[in-house]
Parts: sequence; C-alpha cells; structure tokens
Amino acid sequence: MRIGGLATGMDIDQLVKDLMSAERMPLDKLTQKKIWTEWQQDSYRDFNLSLSNLRTSANSLRFSSSFNAFTASSSNAASLSVTTTSSAVQGSYQAEVLSVAKAAKLHSEFAIQKTDGTGAAKSTDIIGMAGTITVGSVSVAIDGNETYKQVATKLQDATAAAVPALRVSFDDTTSRFFVSTKAMGSTENFTMSFDSAALAKQVVGTDAQTSFSTATVSAYTSAGTDGKVVFDGIEIGGLKTNQTTVNGLTLNLLQVGPPSTITVSADTAKPIESIKSFVEQYNKTITEMETALLEKRYPDFQPLTDEQKKAMTEKEIELWEEKSRSGLMRNDPILRDAVLQLRKAFMDEVEGIAPGNISLLSQIGISTGHYSEGARLNIDEDKLKKALTEKPDEVVALFTNKTGGLGIGDRVYNKLNDAIKELGSRAGNPGSAIDNSVITKKIKQMDEDISKWQDRLSRVEDRYWRQFTAMEKAMNTMNQQSVWMQSNMFGGM
Repeated sequence: MRIGGLATGMDIDQLVKDLMSAERMPLDKLTQKKIWTEWQQDSYRDFNLSLSNLRTSANSLRFSSSFNAFTASSSNAASLSVTTTSSAVQGSYQAEVLSVAKAAKLHSEFAIQKTDGTGAAKSTDIIGMAGTITVGSVSVAIDGNETYKQVATKLQDATAAAVPALRVSFDDTTSRFFVSTKAMGSTENFTMSFDSAALAKQVVGTDAQTSFSTATVSAYTSAGTDGKVVFDGIEIGGLKTNQTTVNGLTLNLLQVGPPSTITVSADTAKPIESIKSFVEQYNKTITEMETALLEKRYPDFQPLTDEQKKAMTEKEIELWEEKSRSGLMRNDPILRDAVLQLRKAFMDEVEGIAPGNISLLSQIGISTGHYSEGARLNIDEDKLKKALTEKPDEVVALFTNKTGGLGIGDRVYNKLNDAIKELGSRAGNPGSAIDNSVITKKIKQMDEDISKWQDRLSRVEDRYWRQFTAMEKAMNTMNQQSVWMQSNMFGGM
C-alpha cells in the first residue's frame, strides 16, 4: 500500500518521479543507443538493397550479348530469320535453307476404337490387348489392363534413358497416339514393333500397311532429318537443331525456301542505352553513399525516448529526429571501401588484353574525372559510339575479358558482391529469415540489458515508496500522539 503525503503534506508521487528520473538516466542512455543502432542497421540494409539492385544491373556487363552493336534483317523472313552477336560484321550475305531439322514422329493412322466396339477410345479407357511393344533395344510389356494413357507413360518412361528418348501421349480429341523423339536430327530414327497385330491396331490404328515406312505389317519406322543451310556458298549440314551461328550471325531455319539476302548494319543505340542506364543507376547509388559518408553528425541531438516525446510537439519531434538521424553512416569503413574499390574496378587497366587494343574505360569515353568528383562516372557518347562502331570486339573484351585478368564487368560485379556480403555480415540482409549479423546480436544484447534495468528500476521505485510510506506512517503516528497529548495533558489549558 502506497501512502502519498497525507501525514507530511509532501507530494510523494512527484518526489518519487524526480528520484526515479535520476535513477533512469543510464536506462535512457541505453535506450537511445539502441534506437541509434536500429537506425544505423536500417541504413546499412537500405544500402545493401541498393547495391544488390546495382549488382543485378551490372551482371549484364559481364556478357558479350549486352554490347551487340549490330542489327540484321532477312529478305525472306518466312524461311530464315537472323540475329547478330557481338562479333557480327557489317555487310550483305546470301543464305538458303535446304532442309530443317525434324524429330522422328509417328502417330496412329486412324482413330483408335474401343475394343468393345462402342466408339472412339479416350485416354482413360482400357486398351484391352496384351503383348510387347519394342522400340530399338527396349521392350515394354503390356498386360492389356492399362489405360491408353498408362501405355503412353510406360513407353515414354522406358525410353527415357535410351537413344532416342521418346515423348509419347494419347490425344482424346483425335483418339490417336502421338510419338516423337525428344531431340531432332537424322540420328534420332526409331522403329516400333509389336508381337501382336491386335495390339498394333490399338496403337497405330491399323494392322495393315500404314502411310509410314514399314518393314513388316507389325513394324513401323520413323526417321528424323538434319537441318542444312548454305551461307555465302558454304554448305552447313548435319544440324540437329534449327539454329546455328556463323560469322557472328545466328541463323534460325524456319522452312525450306528461296535464297535470302541478309543485311547487317551498325546499331549502337541499344548498347549505348544499356550502358547509360547502368551508369545512371550507378551514379545515383554512389551519390547516396558519398552523401552519407560526409553527412554531419550532431552528437547533442540524441534519439528521443518515449518520455521525452511526451513533452514535445510533433513538429519539434520531427526537427529533432532530423538532426539525430544525421550522420548515421559518416565515415563508415564498409561504404568508404566500397566506393574506393568500385572506382578502382572501373578505372584500372584490364590485364590480358592484346597490346594496342582498348584496355581502359576512358578509351571508350567513360571516366570518373577528378577525385573531387568522387566515384561517379561521366560518358562521352560520341566517343563511346565511335568505339562500338569501329572496334566492337575490343569494347566487348574490355568488359568481358577472362584471360589473364578479369574484364570490367566481372570486376565491378565482384566488388559489389564483396560490399553486399560485408553489409550483410554487419547488419543482416533485407528480407532474410536468418540474421546472425553483428548489429542484430548487439541489439539483442541491448534488449536483455534494458530488461534487466527495467526490473532493477522497478525494485528501486518500490523501495522508495516503502521508505516514504514508512515515513508517512511514522509521521501519522507522531501526529496522533501529539493530538492525544494535547487533548489529555493540556486539554484544559
């Protein structure tokens, strides 16, 4: 029971609050330190996310396809389409599709009828015929109780590791089996045979000669074909797919047709736009980092506790926190090292480049300028365009080189990756379910310390109240004694 100054006339409640205010000072400082640490962790994670997004963008700089400075067109696009690679050469070429690669295929000649004579079969119907289906060296036993779909699955699974591997399905719309090799080309030939003409009828649709090449009534053979194209008088055959790359051009064979004229022309707009887009994102991120590194710290403006906020207006709180949040990342070693390493990754010469070839980013119009400008990049578009037009292979090598030294693309990507790992180790990764970072452990320890302080202060406050309550009781007893003495001993006087 707490007695608040009835006997002494003192404001005990306020006295306890004043005493506890002094006792609470270490806890307030610890709470402020925790708030500051949480703000700093959020800032670390924000930069982690920014650098992760930049790393995703930088990934394209590692591959030659991002620097393709040419475009190509085909005069007979229905027969042959064409795209360029970074090694394409400007000019005109002739190409003609002589054949396209095809898979070996077989399907039931007629709609399969149910064995009970009630109409066309569906995939869920029982095949009703037993026997063995042999594809090359693979034999599949059919007991007659499987559905058409199950038979198709058996055939496909049995040949999954064979050559050729098959795709097999039963189509309800046409009531037919469809069989084809998974790959294309003349090496994908296969023969399907049956030990029972009745089973063959339930698979290929007839027990007589079919439109497919047949060795016997119960053996059915299908052959794939290779693709073949003539490029500027050079015959390129034996293609197992309908795509091939020659002289920096990727040819897509669509169908046999008359000769096509392929026109390759310079198109630097796409790679320039891609590089500019990355540089803009990079400069934005670097500017934010450099600003944070130089942001002024106001040590007199510590984070506000809940009690302090109660005595302030919303505007006062806003202005105060603006100052107290300032300088969260001032001179941070992780950010500072990331900025320095990124500048170095962009500006250092690429090793392993042939003598006389482009080996510095500044040679294609991209530079960081003076150190006072930080690590931000500047682009001379005219110089960049000229380099992409006249020396596209050297520009590609500058970014993607992996012989004797890493190109700029890999160097930048790796430095970003290092910074992201450092930030994650320091403050955790955004959205990660597991966080064993240094700051998270520090905050957990602060929470434990705060909890201990709160328990201690609760005990101190109880002690103060017990002491004041005892004083009030003692004073009350003295007052009662004084009244009794005055009433009995001096009552008549």
